[in-house]
Amino acid sequence: MPSAAETGDGQVRGARLPRDQRRAQLLDAANEVFTTRGYHAAAMDEIAAAAGISKPVLYQHFDSKLDLYVALLDRACDSLLGVVQVALASTDRNADRVVAVIGAFYDFVTSAGGEFRFVFESDLTGDGRVQDRLWQVNNDVADSIAAVIAEDTRMPPEQAKLLAISLVGLAQVSARYWVSDRSASIGLEQAKQLVSTLAWRGISGFPLAPRET
Repeated sequence: MPSAAETGDGQVRGARLPRDQRRAQLLDAANEVFTTRGYHAAAMDEIAAAAGISKPVLYQHFDSKLDLYVALLDRACDSLLGVVQVALASTDRNADRVVAVIGAFYDFVTSAGGEFRFVFESDLTGDGRVQDRLWQVNNDVADSIAAVIAEDTRMPPEQAKLLAISLVGLAQVSARYWVSDRSASIGLEQAKQLVSTLAWRGISGFPLAPRET
């Protein structure tokens, strides 16, 4: 008689898990496949095998490969927004805030799971759902930064948002360049410091508004 973890043909299947735990396991397996092979080369069979389950079980949780990819994109976007918001809240000294925010982007691109590839290097930007989600996370991150700029400088919201978007662009593009060009021999902490100094010299040109007493 086959064990509970085997089918009649002796093929091992994943043990039964609560639905939320199974979903998390599938996302972890898919993350590895997508970051290694890219969206178009990845196959649902390969993802199911990596998770140790059958493809029908995979389809019980995700209707399509695109749904699975978007779920991973959502997770990566939430992670990026979270680390930026933690960085903003870590200090009330603006020079240190800039260092923390730039550092958050660099820490994001060096995270072990490679989540940054979904946000910064997606090979599916032609899909409307992916485009919308990427626009949303950049907008949400910029809104978080703009709120701090507007509060500190009393700058009109639209001006604070433009500065915030510019800071996001600087952090994102530089972090992507650095992580893809390790041959430059610039260490992580040095890279953070270089880009933070550039950003602070720009943003510090907008003086703090007097605090209300």
